[in-house]
Amino acid sequence: MNSLTIPAPLLTLKSELGFHPLFSKLNNIEDLRIFMQGHVFAVWDFMSLLKSLQREISCVEVPWRPSPYSKAAVRLINEIVLGEESDLDAHGEAMDHFTMYLEAMKEVGANTAPIYEFLSTLDVNLVPDYAREFVSFNLELATRAPAHQVAGAFFFGREDVIPTMFDGILKQLELAQIPCPQLRHYLTRHIELDGGEHGPMAQQMLLELTNNDDQKLQSVFETGLTSLKLRKQLWSNILLQLNRG
Repeated sequence: MNSLTIPAPLLTLKSELGFHPLFSKLNNIEDLRIFMQGHVFAVWDFMSLLKSLQREISCVEVPWRPSPYSKAAVRLINEIVLGEESDLDAHGEAMDHFTMYLEAMKEVGANTAPIYEFLSTLDVNLVPDYAREFVSFNLELATRAPAHQVAGAFFFGREDVIPTMFDGILKQLELAQIPCPQLRHYLTRHIELDGGEHGPMAQQMLLELTNNDDQKLQSVFETGLTSLKLRKQLWSNILLQLNRG
């Protein structure tokens, strides 16, 4: 199985995101609510990146046509969609990860009104200002960018870094003994899936979409770096919201 040679700046940012100071601030249920009310927008726009890749790599049109990509790539994207769009929740029921996160928000009393208001119109201006640049960047990629750039954000900005970040959040929740079993299940599932299955799958998709093209690889690395920088900015912005509280 081939693998990417990842540039040092991407590796450095990934490491920094695993130890962002935001995580150590999640010491009580009130701060957790504020965190989740901002983070939910990143949970949502992840699905737009994913569905953009599925639309490109597999065929979702009627009448159906065979995909121009390899059958292995089609299988990879569909397996990732299966896990993200119809995983099993803490009770063993089929549920997409976004809905799973909303249920976790309700469990701890986080305010879900802003995300529901946004979903009713999909007006980016309804995204809180501290999360708007992050969401706008990913939506622009999902709707307008070539597939290899979308895959760059999907791999570097999501599947490759999420296990590291979520492990830090999960450890802090356990240390603070915050009662949030549904959120813990959500975080644990992403650590398991992204670290063990989806991360390597996303990397293989990225390799096929770039096909050893140096120009595409450079574009992918630049997109990945921007994605990680915006994630760091999002965490820092949420940290400011906590400190204001």
